[in-house]
Amino acid sequence: MRTKGPPVPEVLVIGGGPVGLFMGALLLQSGVSVRILEQRTCREPHSRAIGIHPPALDALQQAGVAQELVARGIPIRSGIAVAGGVRLAAMNFAGVSGSFPFVLALPQATTAAVLEGRVRELDPGALLRGVRLTGLHDDGGRVTVDACSPAGPVRYSSRLVIAADGVHSDVRALQGTAVWAKDYPDSYLMGDFADSTGLGQDAALFLESGGIVESFPLPGKLRRWVVRLDNPRSGAAELPGAPAIAGSEARWLAARIRERTGIDVDPGSNSMLSRFGVRCRLVRNMVAGRTVLIGDAAHEVSPIGGQGMNLGWLDAVALAPIVGASLNGAAVGAELRAFQRSRMRAAVTAARQSEINMALGRPLAGRLLAARSRTVAAAGGIPAVNRLVARRFTMQ
Repeated sequence: MRTKGPPVPEVLVIGGGPVGLFMGALLLQSGVSVRILEQRTCREPHSRAIGIHPPALDALQQAGVAQELVARGIPIRSGIAVAGGVRLAAMNFAGVSGSFPFVLALPQATTAAVLEGRVRELDPGALLRGVRLTGLHDDGGRVTVDACSPAGPVRYSSRLVIAADGVHSDVRALQGTAVWAKDYPDSYLMGDFADSTGLGQDAALFLESGGIVESFPLPGKLRRWVVRLDNPRSGAAELPGAPAIAGSEARWLAARIRERTGIDVDPGSNSMLSRFGVRCRLVRNMVAGRTVLIGDAAHEVSPIGGQGMNLGWLDAVALAPIVGASLNGAAVGAELRAFQRSRMRAAVTAARQSEINMALGRPLAGRLLAARSRTVAAAGGIPAVNRLVARRFTMQ
C-alpha cells in the first residue's frame, strides 16, 4: 500500500462535483489544506442541473465565483404560467433578493468548470481525479481513506472527511448510514434545443391536460424543455424504442412539446437528452465522528424545482466556519448538531416544495383542469400571493 506523501491534508473532500469543489474552495481560501478526491477522470460534459437560486449565489459569492457565473449565465427575472394557449399568471423575481433578484440559468458543466478553476487557482494540486474510495476508517483522531488511483492503491489520512459524492455516495455506503427513502410515480424527459419560442429570458410553465411542460432559457440561444411523461409508471416504455436512439427521442420530445404547447422546436438542434424519475432520500445523520455528509450524499430531492445542487452549496457555506473552528481546536459538537438540524430541515422543506411542484404538473382533465387554471390565475392576480410564491420558488 502506497501512502500519499506530504503535504498531509487537514480535510479530505470526497467528490469533485459542484458541491465538493465549492466546499474545497471555501476551505482553501481560509488557509485549510485540502485534497478533493474525484473518481471521474474528467468533468461530466452534459448538464442536468441548470438553476442557481439567489441564496446559493450569495453563498457562491463567498468563494469569489458568483460574478463570473452570472456573466456566463442567463438571469431569469420572471416566469409565466400558460394553459390551453392562455396566459394565466406571471411571476416577477424583482423582490426576492437585494443582490441577485433572479434565478441564474447556467449548465452544470460550466458551473463546475468555473469552480474547478477557482480551486486550481487556490491550490493547483488540490483536485485529484480518477480516485475511487475502497475503504474508510475513523479512529477518533484521524480518518484514513483507502482508494484506487491511476497509479495504483493509495491511502490518505486527514483530520476530517467531507463527503460530497452524490446520490450513490461511497462514503455513505461504507459507513452504513441509515437513509429514509420515498419513491414517486412521476417521471420526465428533458432536452435542450435551439430557442424558437420568442419568450426571451422568461421561464414558462405550460399546465396542460397531458402533464406539465417546463421551459427555461439557456446561454447560446438554447432552451431547456422538461416534459412530464404521459404514463409515468412506464418510464422508458412509452418512448420510441427501449432504449431509443437519441434522434428518435429528440423527435418524440419535440412532438410532445408541440402537442401540449403548440410550439415547434427543431429536433435536429437537440444537444442534450435525459430521462429521470423522482425520489427522495434523507440520511438519519449528516455527521458521524469525523465525517460529514453534504449535498446529495445527505439529501436527494426531486430535480423538479432545481433545488438539489443549491442545497449542497448552502450545506457547504454553513459547514465551512465550523470546520475552521474545529481545526483550530474549538469544541464544535453543539455547532455540528445545530448544523445538522438546520440543513435537514431545509432539505425537508425543499422536498415538500418539490412535491407541490410535481402535484401542480400532473395530468388533469375536465373540471379539475379548469379548476387548476382558475386557481393559478386567481393566485397570480394577488400581489401578496405572487410575492410569496416567487420567494418559495427561489428558495427564500
